[in-house]
Amino acid sequence: MATVSFAERLIAWHDGHGRHDLPWQRDPSAYRVWISEVMLQQTRVTTVIPYFGQFTARFPEVGVLAAAPLDEVLALWSGLGYYARARHLHQTAQAVSTQHGGQFPRDMATLSALPGIGRSTAAAILTLAMGLRHPILDGNAKRVLARHHAITGWPGDAAVARALWELAERCTPHHGFAAYTQAIMDLGATLCARARPVCGDCPVANDCRARILDRIPEFPGRRTRPTLPVRKTLFVILMNPAGAVFLERRPTAGIWGGLWAFPECPPELDPLPWAANHYGLVVTHTATWATVRHTLTHLHLDITPWLGSVATADENITTSTTLGHRKTIPKKTIEESPTLWYNPRHDPPGGLATPVARLMARLIDQPTFDSTAIVRETK
Repeated sequence: MATVSFAERLIAWHDGHGRHDLPWQRDPSAYRVWISEVMLQQTRVTTVIPYFGQFTARFPEVGVLAAAPLDEVLALWSGLGYYARARHLHQTAQAVSTQHGGQFPRDMATLSALPGIGRSTAAAILTLAMGLRHPILDGNAKRVLARHHAITGWPGDAAVARALWELAERCTPHHGFAAYTQAIMDLGATLCARARPVCGDCPVANDCRARILDRIPEFPGRRTRPTLPVRKTLFVILMNPAGAVFLERRPTAGIWGGLWAFPECPPELDPLPWAANHYGLVVTHTATWATVRHTLTHLHLDITPWLGSVATADENITTSTTLGHRKTIPKKTIEESPTLWYNPRHDPPGGLATPVARLMARLIDQPTFDSTAIVRETK
């Protein structure tokens, strides 16, 4: 009796036990597969599902996404993290619309060169949406293959990555490759999870080298992480008598690129003259909240919220009534504007950095949106 191949076992398991009703599996167009694959990078399926629904409802096809302001894209991405993914989505949508006639390239080299796509995401698009055979190697597939073949080392290492890509090529069948691609992603996301894998239900457990060696936790190997540095900063949270909060857009490069945030003052400086020098605002200090820690992939950020009131909104500061601001003068569009006064009762002007959104929610819990509400905080 012929041995049943690795791929055949995965496909058979997926037919009976895999996931078949995920939102992006319905009408798996290149656009929808692309959006889902980017959202699923380093993010759980349960987290992605509502974001995917909202995102594709607002941007149902690549041309709509390309034409949308980046602020809208970032706003719908808020909370997913790794915001470069959203900026790359926007850039790629524009490239597909302007350089490829609104159609995703069917050539691996061209597709994988688009911003934020890369080899594995391109392979998923070509395989699941276009019916072309290309091996994938997302995080789930890496885990399954590394365990099944006991491939030692961190997958981010070049030599380990080459070994895993060779395995991915050998294991991907020439018939039923779309079903296999979905099956290996599902297996890694469910039974062959990073923690507490369910080997008893795994269709390829019998010849899994990591299980036979009783070394499952060792695969795939992990990168040695250095101790994260700590950076301290002050969030300068300014409110005017109308209850609007002062925000500025962060630079495209760096932490929270392109998002709206409170101004950051170096902790060694006095925020009162700092605000006057940078924004021409006369500020009265009203409260300092306890420091909160926000951990990023590369550092711990210790944020001290420093609250102040501003008597009036300086007319030289860009403001907009279209975002629910009161007693302000519109001067520029958001895309042209580095700063604005924003009423927290209204929809955000664009994407908000996660700690900014949390602090904004705390402001909303104040008795009223005016300077006296902040004063009461200090008593």
